[in-house]
Amino acid sequence: MRIGAQLYTVREFCRTLTDLERTLEKIAEIGYTAVQMSGTCDYEAAWLRERLSLSGLDCALTHIPPQRLRAETEQVIRDHETLGCPYVGLGYWAFDDEKGMDFDDFMKIWPPVARCIRAGGRYFMFHNHDREFIPLRGKPLLWHLAERIPPEDMGFTLDTYWVRSGGGDPEWWISFLSGRVPCLHLKDYAGGGRMAALGEGEMDFDRILRAAEGAGTEYLLVEQDDCGGEDPFSCLRRSYLYLKARGLR
Repeated sequence: MRIGAQLYTVREFCRTLTDLERTLEKIAEIGYTAVQMSGTCDYEAAWLRERLSLSGLDCALTHIPPQRLRAETEQVIRDHETLGCPYVGLGYWAFDDEKGMDFDDFMKIWPPVARCIRAGGRYFMFHNHDREFIPLRGKPLLWHLAERIPPEDMGFTLDTYWVRSGGGDPEWWISFLSGRVPCLHLKDYAGGGRMAALGEGEMDFDRILRAAEGAGTEYLLVEQDDCGGEDPFSCLRRSYLYLKARGLR
């Protein structure tokens, strides 16, 4: 398993192409060898490929805006080919009836997109938050997504913090989704629901990492949406050192 940085953590330092280029350099300096592109400024795939190469980084996964995923699916696939990025991500779905984003809407919209992405040689990935643990007919929405959509069409970027926040056990869900979690978001859960650098909260990452290895996870993507006023690069560094001490790179 490889350690990557989710750039949403440092999104405030990725607002321009110049800032994004410097941020990639700083991520590589910490020791990360992969990134997830999310929350950054717009970029051309060829430009990003060159900057990643100069920094010695690979693009493991993206989060693409939903409207672009639907309207420009073929171009999204070509961009991922340019980047050498295997995983195309949907970062958020509200599962909110009032917003027209309920479970049935998801099932109408995203399986066809996922099949198109699979036909283009990439793999569609859905990222959970806590709302996916709302019960539907007695089981969490996340369970229904896994049951209704074939594994070959959609994987899950399971997020350890949001699983815990939703009342789930990250280790159990990683094992339940075995073979469908090539990318895992690692994020610690501290007292009162605060997000923390890895090893500084309450979560048992030794169990989580064993489950991830057994589930075939390829990329451990460190993310901290809210750094509580700390320098997010410092948070990413501490998380990296925590994983490095466990023999990961």
